[in-house]
Amino acid sequence: MIERMHGLIEQVEHVWPQKRVLVVGDVMLDKYIWGEVGRISPEAPVPVVRATHQSEQPGGAANVAMNLARLGAGVVLAGFSGEDDNERALRESLRGNGIEAALVSNRAYPTITKLRILGGRQQMLRLDSERLGERPAEDYARLIEVVLGQVAGCDAVVLSDYAKGVLMGEVCQRVIEAARAARIPVLVDPKSADFSRYRGATTICPNLGELAATTHEDARNTERLLEAGRRMVTDFGLDFLTATLSEKGIALVRAEGYRIEPAVARQVFDVSGAGDTVIAVLALGLASGFAPETAVQLANIAAGIVVGKVGTVPVEKYELLAALAPDLALNAEEKVVTLEELTSRVATWRANHERVSFTNGCFDLLHVGHITVLEQARRTGDRLIVAINSDESVSRLKGPTRPIVGQRERARVLAALACVDAVVVFDEETPMKLILAARPDVLVKGGDYNIETVVGAREVESWGGVVRIVPTVEGHSTTRLIQRGAGRA
Repeated sequence: MIERMHGLIEQVEHVWPQKRVLVVGDVMLDKYIWGEVGRISPEAPVPVVRATHQSEQPGGAANVAMNLARLGAGVVLAGFSGEDDNERALRESLRGNGIEAALVSNRAYPTITKLRILGGRQQMLRLDSERLGERPAEDYARLIEVVLGQVAGCDAVVLSDYAKGVLMGEVCQRVIEAARAARIPVLVDPKSADFSRYRGATTICPNLGELAATTHEDARNTERLLEAGRRMVTDFGLDFLTATLSEKGIALVRAEGYRIEPAVARQVFDVSGAGDTVIAVLALGLASGFAPETAVQLANIAAGIVVGKVGTVPVEKYELLAALAPDLALNAEEKVVTLEELTSRVATWRANHERVSFTNGCFDLLHVGHITVLEQARRTGDRLIVAINSDESVSRLKGPTRPIVGQRERARVLAALACVDAVVVFDEETPMKLILAARPDVLVKGGDYNIETVVGAREVESWGGVVRIVPTVEGHSTTRLIQRGAGRA
């Protein structure tokens, strides 16, 4: 489990949107033809795919940019493109996703395009349109000028190499030198077996095959591979090496040793794009000051999400936050949230099609009656928000001798309950502000209320929600507990 989960989630929710990342590399357009396979062609022993729909999205280095944008960061994408319809489609898609395109165009070189034909969830064929090899020297000079003009305004740089001719040695070294001089982390997704062109980067992120190719070690011998990786950290002046080891997980390799973060178990449909997701999450983690170990753990979780999708599809911020929820549930402190954090959590739950319930109260001296109401409230939805009155609010309602238990302790105890997903403190006389912000699907109250007397009932019903009144346990109340303690009951 990731340590200091609350701080990490707060960074993902609130700090990542303030980060700006520069991605330099082989920009592509991914096209898809989706269809169904019903028979084998009589003309050749190949399946016949009956097309049902088509789609297209940024790919290659542009998919790294897409991952960063979907995680909330500002992104600048630099690379080569052609002056053609595919470039126009790519630019339009990038613009629609809030990505700034800093592309160097040359009509003699088409925009790199990959067309995939899928039958059901299975890829049947891929058709690539590209012109490989080095471009004219003036294209590289223009690219370097564009990139160096962007470095100073960014928090991290990603070099996404697909061996299509963008990240030649001079380009890599000019970018790495500029970024390191500005104290900006540089992360490399390599394709060349010659890692010397990436010398001086913060980290290089090879997969198992790429690491084996550059070290000349057997890919099946993980120990020898990672020992060779340790030497590379020193030889190429890296801070560390990050190696994705397929089903084994991700290895963080330093000169003094290595550790492997085990893979998150998922049903795997398509591994394409997983490396792009890993480096995007690592980049934002390092840009936010995470320790490499924490950034790797987070990247590992994100990789487990994207391999469960078909096609090159970026990870969504809400998916990452939702994947952290099991760890979050194990730590009560992470469930105590501010209003801003609550709205972000609710957005994540809704993106996962979860039904949100809401209840409120003072919850001073928690007793079995409270527990019963909370458990019944949780059964009305997939997530339960509990709003509690602040100490000042309780005093106004109950008198100067209350509360018996302070708001921090009350919130912490409630958060420790398995049936509770979020606890938020309010200072007003009613929780109306929280109800309007969270817009719950179900508003729950316990006791002798009716819909007319429940605060927020009319508002919840106005957006299609429902109000539920659940019975309390007779003979159990905070007042009675206080009287019993004083010897009056």
